[in-house]
Amino acid sequence: MTEKALRLGTRRSKLAMAQSGQVADAVSQVTGRPVELVEITTYGDTSREQLAQIGGTGVFVAALRDALLRGEVDFAVHSLKDLPTAQHEGLVMAAVPEREDPRDVVVARDARKLTDLPRGARIGTGAPRRMAQLNAYARTHGTEFETVPIRGNVDTRIGYVRSGELDAVVLAAAGLNRVGRTDEVTDFLSVDTVLPAPGQGALAIECAADNASLIAALGELDDPFTRVAVTAERSLLAALEAGCSAPVGALADLLADGQTVKEMRLRGVVGTTDGSTLVQLSTTGPVPETHEAALALGRELATEMLAQGAAGLMGERAH
Repeated sequence: MTEKALRLGTRRSKLAMAQSGQVADAVSQVTGRPVELVEITTYGDTSREQLAQIGGTGVFVAALRDALLRGEVDFAVHSLKDLPTAQHEGLVMAAVPEREDPRDVVVARDARKLTDLPRGARIGTGAPRRMAQLNAYARTHGTEFETVPIRGNVDTRIGYVRSGELDAVVLAAAGLNRVGRTDEVTDFLSVDTVLPAPGQGALAIECAADNASLIAALGELDDPFTRVAVTAERSLLAALEAGCSAPVGALADLLADGQTVKEMRLRGVVGTTDGSTLVQLSTTGPVPETHEAALALGRELATEMLAQGAAGLMGERAH
C-alpha cells in the first residue's frame, strides 16, 4: 500500500508554485512519500495596496499558517523574507534549504545596466529598502532616479518595462532563477550597491511543532550555513523592531579561505527612501555555531546601527 501523500501548503503565484514544486520533489526523495500541493490564497495576494500600507509583515504567510494549525496541510513553504521574525506558537521552522542567489537584479529596456540608465529614469520596485539604496546610489554617482512603487507578479513587473511605462524594474535574482527567467536580467546588482532583504533568496519550510517525525524528515533538507546566516539577518531586523516592509537590508555571508569557511560577515543598512541618509554598518566574526550566537550577532549590529540613528530612518514600524 502506498503511503498517504503529504500536503504542502503554498501560495498560488507562479513563483510560489515553482519553489514549492522544487521542495515537494526534495521532500518526496527524503521521505519516500508523494507530496501534493495545496494552493492557498493569502491577503497579500488579493490586496492591491502597497505593502507598506497593509503592514507588510506576515501578509503572505498568515493564511498558510492558519491552514497548518487547522491540520489542512502538513507543511508549508514560504519565501523567508516574507516571514515575520517572531516565532509562531505551535509551528516550527523545520528546514531552511540552501539559499539561492540573494542579490537584486535589474530588468531594463534596451538591455541597460544600472550605470547606463539615463538621468531621471523611472525604476519600479515595491520595496522601500530598494528605493533607499537606489536613490542613495544615484546621489553618490551624480545622477537621479525616480523610484516608482509597484506590486504584482514577475510577469506584471517585467511588463511595465516591455510596455515602456518604466525604464527598469528591480527584482530578486532568486525568484527569476526559480521560474527560469534569468535570461531577462540586464544587470546583477552588487550587494555593495543594494543589500538584499533579510532572508532574501532563502526558503523556510514550516510544520506543526508537535509532528516530530515530519520535523526530522524535513530537517534532512536543512542547510546549516544558510540557517545561521538568515538567523543573524532576521535577528538584526527584529532588534531594529522593523517589519519586512521597512527600508532595511541585511546580508550575512561566509568568508572562506580556499575550501575552509573561516568567518561570517554581517552587513546591515537602513535608509530614508529618498536616499538622503543611510546608516550602513558591518561586523565580522567566527561563524556562529549555535542559534543563540547567530541571534546575538544580529542584535549586536542592530545596537550599533541604532546608536548611529537608524531608528529615526525607518518610518514604517512593525505592527
